[in-house]
Amino acid sequence: MHPSAKSSPSKPPNLTQLAADIVAYAKKQGASASACDVSEGLGKTISVRQGEVETIEYNRDKGLSVTVFLGQKRGNASTSDFSPQAVHDTVDAALNIARFTAEDDCAGLPEKSMLATRFPDLDLYHPWQLSVEQAIELACECEEAAFKTDKRIVNSEGASVNVNESNFIHANSLGFIGGYPASRHSVSCSVIGGKGDGMQRDYWYSVARDAKEILRVDEIGRIAAERTVRRLKARKLQTTNCPVLFEAPIAASLFGHFVGAVSGGSLYRKSSFLMDQLDKQVFSDIVRIEDIPDIPRGLASSVFDDEGVRAQRRTIVENGMLRGYFLGSYSGRKLGMPTTGNAGGTHNLIMCHGDLNFAGLLHKMQRGLVVTELLGHGVNPVTGDYSRGAAGFWVEHGEIQFPVEEITIAGNLKEMYKNIVALGNDVLTQGSRQCGSVLIERMSIAGS
Repeated sequence: MHPSAKSSPSKPPNLTQLAADIVAYAKKQGASASACDVSEGLGKTISVRQGEVETIEYNRDKGLSVTVFLGQKRGNASTSDFSPQAVHDTVDAALNIARFTAEDDCAGLPEKSMLATRFPDLDLYHPWQLSVEQAIELACECEEAAFKTDKRIVNSEGASVNVNESNFIHANSLGFIGGYPASRHSVSCSVIGGKGDGMQRDYWYSVARDAKEILRVDEIGRIAAERTVRRLKARKLQTTNCPVLFEAPIAASLFGHFVGAVSGGSLYRKSSFLMDQLDKQVFSDIVRIEDIPDIPRGLASSVFDDEGVRAQRRTIVENGMLRGYFLGSYSGRKLGMPTTGNAGGTHNLIMCHGDLNFAGLLHKMQRGLVVTELLGHGVNPVTGDYSRGAAGFWVEHGEIQFPVEEITIAGNLKEMYKNIVALGNDVLTQGSRQCGSVLIERMSIAGS
């Protein structure tokens, strides 16, 4: 059990005992192995628009999921009812499913030697004692700051304050039991500028485990307003080929496609554009990517993965070379490899940044397109073909000239990755993937 001196949404021993009881009952009913997840959370979301309260939402969720094995037959069932009868019924349902499921020689729990045995405190739980009245005040202050920033801000889609905390326990029949409380809070603002057919919208947000690390609400409103007005009087471009600079807030999406391509499910199904690329060059040699699970207060920090396997720091890309995959025990067995402790996904995926700030990247690019928004889902995970609607800015002589819209950028991810020529130091922490702006040598731009 993860130790914590702080209070949490539910007393951890209650969830711990429930998880232990589930595993014990599954064994009593004939399961050869079993695992379960038990969790509960609470939170609230307060939204205002035009200075008036729009929504006040409370959530209090709980649930459990149990997986049982009959040899190499697997069954799973879940419920949100924690009563003893409902818990027993859920385990029985999972066993019934397993009885009618075909055997799978890769099914089963992870190797016991891979399970976490140490549970350091990663400082993930920071409850925000914020009343509804205080949340309304913060949201109004955020939105008001946006309106005060520029007279061209004429409307708002609202400002929101989100407060969330949760607790979970994972247990399995190998003797593993562990979990911890966590929190995640955020403030966001979205506003509209301009008039008539020339109106534009943009937004900004800040998220953190500890509310003290959230950007000041007036700063969030100001940034949302500035991002909106800079898009006014956008133009279309002629079709061309040119360098493309992905602004930091959306550059992380480029690496989301990479994660999908080197994750176990895509690899063993042979549906990845990066098949058989281990220890081969997949990025330009300036790229280094690390999976770091133990960052204090990290948004994707964890002591262990969804199977209880200990999480560990790994270098995924080194000098552009692919050094590792993201595997759970099942996908690992499918590929004849050990789990990497990534059942459930990556941890904090960090792209090591370069020395240039955003202005320095513009100067290096000289002439080309800055992309600040992506539209649509035109990415083929099998071939790597990439085609998405975009908006942003046109750059000449290393300086932004005017905003652009209604364009499409296209390329192939395999080529795009190898043609990364610079990485910015303007790193944002808004999720599990952290990187600065990314400059790609050349892409196709379809315009008017």
